[in-house]
Amino acid sequence: MTETRRAAPSRLLPVLLIGVLALAGCTGPKASGPMPDAHERTESHDGPLRIAVISHSTPGDAFWNVVQNGAERAGEDLGIEVQYQADPDPGNQAKLVDNAIAQGADGLVVSLGSPDAMRTSVTGAVAAGIPVITINAGEEVSAAFGAITHVGQSETVAGRAAGQRFSQAGKHKVLCVIHQAGVETLNQRCDGAREGFAPSQVTNLQVDINNPTDAQSRIKGALQSDPGVDGVLTLNPQVAANAVNAARESGSRAAVSTFDLNGDVVASIQAGDLLFAVDQQQYEQGYLPVVYLKLFLENANTVGGGKPVYTGPGFVDRSNVDVVGEYARRGTR
Repeated sequence: MTETRRAAPSRLLPVLLIGVLALAGCTGPKASGPMPDAHERTESHDGPLRIAVISHSTPGDAFWNVVQNGAERAGEDLGIEVQYQADPDPGNQAKLVDNAIAQGADGLVVSLGSPDAMRTSVTGAVAAGIPVITINAGEEVSAAFGAITHVGQSETVAGRAAGQRFSQAGKHKVLCVIHQAGVETLNQRCDGAREGFAPSQVTNLQVDINNPTDAQSRIKGALQSDPGVDGVLTLNPQVAANAVNAARESGSRAAVSTFDLNGDVVASIQAGDLLFAVDQQQYEQGYLPVVYLKLFLENANTVGGGKPVYTGPGFVDRSNVDVVGEYARRGTR
C-alpha cells in the first residue's frame, strides 16, 4: 500500500529536476548501445503523460512497495499519471507490458527478472515508439532491448561487496538463500558473494518466498545439518526475518545479513540480529525513471552517457542505521 501525499508546489520542480540530474552522475562502468531518438509526443489522449511501471514483484513485497512509492511520488510531483503493476510470473508480466502498449502508455518502466521471457514485449514497446527504461534487473540486456537507460545496481558488484564484508567479519562459510527461482539477478548476487568471500565457501539454498514457514524450516535445517555455517546472506527482507528466526531456533550463532532494506531490517540491525543490509536505494529506482521519461518525452534529454545509472550498493549497519531508519519507516528507503 502507498500513502496519500500532496503534490509538490510547481515552483519546486526546477530545483527537483536539477537534483535528479545530479544523481545521474552516479553511473556504472558498462556502456550501452546507441540511444534512440526522442519522438515528438502527439496528443492521442487528453490529460497528463501516462507512465506504466511493471515489475516482477511478488504480491506485498516490502522492497517493491518502496519502488512503487517512489514512482507514484514522482508522478505526483511532476503531474504524471503513473500506473504500477506487478506479476512474478514472467509470462504474466509480459502480458502486462503488452496491455500497456495497447492502452497507449507514453512511457514504460520495467524490471527484467527473466529477460528472455520479456524480450518480445519490451522490444515491441520500443518498436511502437514507446520509450523504455529498465530498472532493478536486466542491466546486461537493457540496451539490446532498446531501453534508453537502466536504473539499478550491479548485482555482481553488490554481492562481491557483501562477501567481502563477511570476510572482514571473520566468517568462513556462508549460506546464500535464493527466494525466487529463475530470477537471474538473485543468482548474480550469490555468485558475487562467492567471489568476494573467496577462498571461503558460499553455498546456495533455494526457498520459496511465498511459503515463509517452509523457507524458515529449510534455513533452520541447513544450519542444523552443517554447524560450520557461520554466515547467512538473504536476498530479501522478508526472508531475512525467516533466517533470523531459523538461526535462533536452531541454536546457530551464524551472522545473518541481507540485501535490501525496510523497517523490520532496520529494527533487526538495531537489535543486533542482522550484521548489515545491502541497500540499493530502491525508492530511486521508482522515482528517477519517471523523471527521466518526462525529460525524454518533452525535451529529448537522456542520462547516463550510454551507461546505467547506479543507485547502489550502499551498506546499512550499526554505524548508520539510526539515520537511515527514519526514512525506511516512512517508506522511502
